[in-house]
Amino acid sequence: MPQLFKIGPYSIYFWSNESNPLETVHVHISEGRATANATKIWITSRGKALRCNNNSAIPEHILTRMERYLEANSEYIIHVWKNQFGKVEYYI
Repeated sequence: MPQLFKIGPYSIYFWSNESNPLETVHVHISEGRATANATKIWITSRGKALRCNNNSAIPEHILTRMERYLEANSEYIIHVWKNQFGKVEYYI
Protein backbone atom coordinates (compact mmCIF):
# COMPACT_ATOMS: atom_id res chain seq x y z
CA MET A 1 0.00 0.00 0.00
CA PRO A 2 1.89 3.08 -1.19
CA GLN A 3 1.23 5.92 1.24
CA LEU A 4 1.42 9.27 -0.51
CA PHE A 5 0.78 11.70 2.33
CA LYS A 6 0.10 11.80 6.05
CA ILE A 7 -1.95 14.80 7.18
CA GLY A 8 -2.54 14.82 10.90
CA PRO A 9 -4.30 11.53 11.71
CA TYR A 10 -5.24 10.90 8.05
CA SER A 11 -3.39 8.71 5.55
CA ILE A 12 -3.70 9.23 1.80
CA TYR A 13 -2.72 6.17 -0.20
CA PHE A 14 -3.22 3.77 -3.13
CA TRP A 15 -3.88 0.08 -2.70
CA SER A 16 -1.05 -2.01 -4.15
CA ASN A 17 -3.54 -3.89 -6.33
CA GLU A 18 -6.12 -1.42 -7.66
CA SER A 19 -8.14 -4.06 -9.53
CA ASN A 20 -7.91 -5.71 -12.91
CA PRO A 21 -8.70 -3.95 -15.15
CA LEU A 22 -6.96 -1.03 -13.51
CA GLU A 23 -9.28 1.62 -12.12
CA THR A 24 -8.92 5.30 -12.95
CA VAL A 25 -6.48 7.45 -10.94
CA HIS A 26 -7.74 7.84 -7.37
CA VAL A 27 -6.61 7.93 -3.76
CA HIS A 28 -8.04 6.56 -0.54
CA ILE A 29 -8.18 8.54 2.69
CA SER A 30 -8.65 7.06 6.13
CA GLU A 31 -8.00 8.04 9.70
CA GLY A 32 -5.22 5.90 11.07
CA ARG A 33 -4.73 2.58 9.30
CA ALA A 34 -5.74 1.86 5.73
CA THR A 35 -9.19 0.28 5.46
CA ALA A 36 -11.20 -1.28 2.65
CA ASN A 37 -14.03 1.19 3.26
CA ALA A 38 -11.94 4.35 3.07
CA THR A 39 -13.01 7.60 1.47
CA LYS A 40 -12.23 7.58 -2.26
CA ILE A 41 -11.24 10.62 -4.34
CA TRP A 42 -10.70 10.52 -8.11
CA ILE A 43 -8.06 12.75 -9.68
CA THR A 44 -9.25 14.11 -13.05
CA SER A 45 -7.16 14.72 -16.16
CA ARG A 46 -7.15 18.42 -15.23
CA GLY A 47 -5.86 17.74 -11.73
CA LYS A 48 -9.15 18.26 -9.90
CA ALA A 49 -10.19 16.15 -6.92
CA LEU A 50 -13.61 14.59 -7.43
CA ARG A 51 -15.21 12.90 -4.44
CA CYS A 52 -16.41 9.36 -5.14
CA ASN A 53 -17.54 8.69 -1.56
CA ASN A 54 -16.83 9.62 2.03
CA ASN A 55 -17.01 6.17 3.60
CA SER A 56 -14.52 7.22 6.30
CA ALA A 57 -16.98 9.90 7.46
CA ILE A 58 -14.32 12.60 7.41
CA PRO A 59 -15.83 15.91 8.54
CA GLU A 60 -16.79 18.07 5.56
CA HIS A 61 -14.49 20.99 6.38
CA ILE A 62 -11.48 18.68 6.72
CA LEU A 63 -12.28 16.72 3.56
CA THR A 64 -12.66 19.93 1.54
CA ARG A 65 -9.20 21.06 2.68
CA MET A 66 -7.74 17.65 1.79
CA GLU A 67 -9.31 17.83 -1.67
CA ARG A 68 -7.59 21.20 -2.24
CA TYR A 69 -4.32 19.66 -1.06
CA LEU A 70 -4.77 16.77 -3.51
CA GLU A 71 -5.41 19.21 -6.35
CA ALA A 72 -2.25 21.13 -5.48
CA ASN A 73 -0.30 17.85 -5.56
CA SER A 74 -2.11 16.15 -8.47
CA GLU A 75 0.95 16.04 -10.74
CA TYR A 76 2.87 14.15 -8.07
CA ILE A 77 -0.05 11.76 -7.45
CA ILE A 78 -0.36 11.00 -11.16
CA HIS A 79 3.41 10.49 -11.44
CA VAL A 80 3.44 8.00 -8.55
CA TRP A 81 0.33 6.24 -9.95
CA LYS A 82 2.05 5.78 -13.33
CA ASN A 83 5.21 4.44 -11.68
CA GLN A 84 3.17 2.06 -9.50
CA PHE A 85 0.70 0.76 -12.10
CA GLY A 86 2.36 1.45 -15.46
CA LYS A 87 -0.46 3.46 -17.01
CA VAL A 88 -2.85 6.28 -16.27
CA GLU A 89 -6.55 6.55 -17.06
CA TYR A 90 -8.94 9.15 -15.77
CA TYR A 91 -12.56 9.13 -14.62
CA ILE A 92 -13.07 12.37 -16.57
